[in-house]
Amino acid sequence: MKIKNAVLAAILAAVFLCSGVFNVQAKAIKVGAAINLTGPASSWGKFHEKGQRDYFRYVNEVKGGVYGNKIEMISVDTAYKVPEAQAAVQKFALQDKVDIIATWGAGEGLAAKPIVQKYKIPTINYSTSWELLEKPVDYMYLPFGSYKMDCYAVFEYIKAIHKGKDVPKVGLLTYNNAYGRSIHEPSKQYAEKLKINLVAIEEFPPKTVDLNTELLRLQKAGVDYVFIQMLPSTIISAFKSADRINYSPVFLGTWTSTDPDFFKMGAGLIRDRLVIQFPGGLPSDKSKGMVVMKELWKRYKTVDKFDAAYWEGVVVGVIMERAFIRAYEKNKVINPETINAAMESFKNEDFGGLVPKITYTKDDHGASFTARMVKVKEDGTFVPLTNFYVPGKDKIKMLTK
Repeated sequence: MKIKNAVLAAILAAVFLCSGVFNVQAKAIKVGAAINLTGPASSWGKFHEKGQRDYFRYVNEVKGGVYGNKIEMISVDTAYKVPEAQAAVQKFALQDKVDIIATWGAGEGLAAKPIVQKYKIPTINYSTSWELLEKPVDYMYLPFGSYKMDCYAVFEYIKAIHKGKDVPKVGLLTYNNAYGRSIHEPSKQYAEKLKINLVAIEEFPPKTVDLNTELLRLQKAGVDYVFIQMLPSTIISAFKSADRINYSPVFLGTWTSTDPDFFKMGAGLIRDRLVIQFPGGLPSDKSKGMVVMKELWKRYKTVDKFDAAYWEGVVVGVIMERAFIRAYEKNKVINPETINAAMESFKNEDFGGLVPKITYTKDDHGASFTARMVKVKEDGTFVPLTNFYVPGKDKIKMLTK
């Protein structure tokens, strides 16, 4: 009787193994996310977190995980404070034993970089500060082109649209922190190369609510184009100040310029005066990547239309998932070491138009250098103004006036 029972147990075990139901190797893939959820511009951070979390939920529920391994996302609020981000990353490494990390702001990412390099955990930073890619670059990644790319794209766009014989006059209006200053040096360098007059740089603390003084100085300097590096709520303040002093320059920004609150707060203020560099897919593209985005809107109802902050959260989630897949395909195990090796093997990885094709190498974690300029409309829509192009290499092509 005991022999028969043993034989039966062996047969049942074999059936489970063959069917894939019994998978002893399946484990949780742990993702740490140190994101600003309650600090300045927290609506941006909140929708980053929600987009990333929704995509992982989609992978777990619809795809069955990554080769049976479910993704677990552990979020910590950094409140836009560098010490909080450092503490969160330390916790992820020592306590949670995560496989990969997402960090948020420029300053937070720079402060976290030595920690992730010490514990050898691949990390994608939401802010695309180019300083993060300075050597040593190990384990720190960007999801798409850096702010250096934004600067090059913006200045090439100014050169393309400027009319008249006079040299374009540009002013920078930015925060006085790592995020704001990330466009300073690249702008100086590229303005000189394109023979554009970078007249002035006005910087101010993130908590500033009145920009009359800064904009008055730019107005008196004859600045026609104001290149901004600030979060959405402050851009609204800039528009209010511009109206007060009767100043009508072209405002140009990076992809961080909008969030869901921006369109609520900016009613009657946004009008038709903001152009940004946006390196991603839009609903008007009708790409495969947008089909996935719309499926997430429908399934989880976090947003009901395109939002740039939610989009980036999904992008970070999609890149991580692809890294998990490649890690498993090559090593049959998913851990920090195999994920990092998988990411460094990315070569023109295609994400269905959700984000430009991504290449990472051992020495370059910049993802891509493909940009396009987009008009931000007051109704929350984004209208492509140019083709996708590689600044400094491709020719910019205007799509609309």
